[in-house]
Formats: sequence, structure tokens, C-alpha cells
Amino acid sequence: MKIKSIEELKKIRENHLDRINLREHGDTPDNRVEVMIGMATCGISSGARDTLGAFTEELQKEKLNHVKVIPVGCIGYCHSEPTVQVNRSGEPPVLYGNVKPEKVHRIIEEHIKGGTPVKDLILEMDFERA
Repeated sequence: MKIKSIEELKKIRENHLDRINLREHGDTPDNRVEVMIGMATCGISSGARDTLGAFTEELQKEKLNHVKVIPVGCIGYCHSEPTVQVNRSGEPPVLYGNVKPEKVHRIIEEHIKGGTPVKDLILEMDFERA
């Protein structure tokens, strides 16, 4: 894509700024939700980039500014990539497996917005969060 003017560049920046904010800031710590997406080699090869994109697009569209999307390395469940861990303030983390883009809407609606984890997508964890 060739950018022909400073106005075009500013427009591109504005269109992506909300997505960048979702990945860097979130909102207040009291109600913050973190969505950690496994982006190690196994996650990327299983489609984690598309999953990350689906989360940032839908959260931006829904204007859920209290949610921070964080690409991370290996989460340790390579057999179930792409993996996504949702951390809600005051609650234990929930780890989801095989999260393809078409499952993102359900996680956002039921868990992030509704507060109820999506049971049939949860992977059993055998570790404590630090």
C-alpha cells in the first residue's frame, strides 16, 4: 500500500490506535480483564495470529476498554493451540484451548462480558498462577 499524503497516514494511525491501546493499556486495574494469547511457534502455526486479531477487532468494536490483550510466549499446552488465558480481577485464571477466531465472540460474550466461563472450551490447568 502506497501512502500518498500525511492525511492518509493519520487516518491509518487513527484506525489502528484503539487496537494498540487494547494491547498496551486496558482501563482501570479494579475491573481489568487480561486476555493472554499464546504466541509461541506452536500457537502461531495453529492460527494464534488470527485469534489475536479476532479478539482485538471484536473488543474494539464492542468498546470494551477494560480488557487488555497480551500476546505471550508458550503457555504450555501445545496440543491445544491456539490457547487463550482469561484473567478477571479477583477470579482464578481460565485457560481455553483450540480457540479459533470463530470461538472468540462466545468467550467475549459469555466470559468477559457475562462473567461465566465457557465450560466446553476450558482446558484443565495443573498449576497455580503466580
